[in-house]
Amino acid sequence: MMEFYITAFVTIFLVIDPAGLLPMFISLTHTRGSARFSIALRACLIGICILAIFGLIGARLLDFIGIGMPAFRISGGLLLFLIAVEMLFNKRGQRREQQNEDKSMDDPSVFPLATPLIAGPGAMTSMILLTSTMNGDKSTTLIVMAAMISVVFVVFLVFLSGGAVERLIGKVGINVVTRLMGMLLAALSVQFVVDGLIGLGVIA
Repeated sequence: MMEFYITAFVTIFLVIDPAGLLPMFISLTHTRGSARFSIALRACLIGICILAIFGLIGARLLDFIGIGMPAFRISGGLLLFLIAVEMLFNKRGQRREQQNEDKSMDDPSVFPLATPLIAGPGAMTSMILLTSTMNGDKSTTLIVMAAMISVVFVVFLVFLSGGAVERLIGKVGINVVTRLMGMLLAALSVQFVVDGLIGLGVIA
């Protein structure tokens, strides 16, 4: 169980990419001062709710529309691979910066912080894939939920320490961490594709 928790934690961590969210959070809240805490808390709680919904009913939704898990594993793995490529070439950070150009929004906690930055397509896909592991029994779902909450808690801590972390490692450090996580995510995404091909019987 601990091994699966670590796998789930690492997968969700790599997809959400807390270090990559930090510059966006700082950019969106640099004029908010004491309101940063409430914005960070609200964004993380909403992100948890969104991801929990996908973890709990995502597989049933796929069954309802007639999509098998092997096919979803393959498509999900390909999606995560694209995210990994974006992380490696810094395309993801550039896109996030474009999404955050409008600083006039009253409250950025729901959009864009909670979604699509925390609970984005990759994180939603990961929740469905992970909760469907081992036939999606209750213990598996609970482990994935615990891993997801742990990752979002890390995001919350990163948000709170935004200014200090940025000064400590700088933009270069954040770029290095993002690229390392991109490499790990690429490997995990290939594993999802392999699992899907095994489920379809394409490979033994």
